[in-house]
Amino acid sequence: MTTATQRFQDVIATEEQLREILGTPSAGAVSKSLGSIDEHFAGFIARSPFILIGSSDAQGNQDVSPKGDPAGFVQVLDEQTLAIPDRPGNRRGDTFSNLIQNPKVALYFLVPGVRETLRVQGTATIVRDQSLRDSMVIKGKVPELAIVVDVDEAFMHCAKCVVRSQLWNTEDWPDPDEVPNLAAALVDQLELPTTKERLVASLDRDTVDGLY
Repeated sequence: MTTATQRFQDVIATEEQLREILGTPSAGAVSKSLGSIDEHFAGFIARSPFILIGSSDAQGNQDVSPKGDPAGFVQVLDEQTLAIPDRPGNRRGDTFSNLIQNPKVALYFLVPGVRETLRVQGTATIVRDQSLRDSMVIKGKVPELAIVVDVDEAFMHCAKCVVRSQLWNTEDWPDPDEVPNLAAALVDQLELPTTKERLVASLDRDTVDGLY
């Protein structure tokens, strides 16, 4: 397999080369990073129904996992600590396996309709304390696991990427029927002995029955 380093000739390989192109960040861009969750960040987290968790294993193999629940599902336990409930999924547990090997995580918070986002980096612990999990109950279902993050760094991300992508502009959203879907991919990739329509129906039932 040909790597990008082998395929392309003009490759940036050092910090010095990078800074020749990018320049240095402004004082504001650097100083906006905090080592804790202040009232502004806490307010953003309270309104976020969807986050992405970035993690990696001991060899540096990376994963980004989505988490979603009613807004405010990520708890701000104090200015240095966040808690994230785990809900039923496919049992792969990629994030959890990574955290056992390497506890460093990155979180990315989104709020629908809001152009800015929030980024948080920290150190994670997999927790089963009953009192914490009981505080995360939804529809009578208590999560089996929670991820507690000791915050190292937090900062708001500017609006440019969301503006460029037109992420919240419904007029620019694609027709869902024209976007490749999970059922079609699974049937083709795994050569499953079923139809795409039947698998769609099965996945839809699981989304309803296995949500919590």
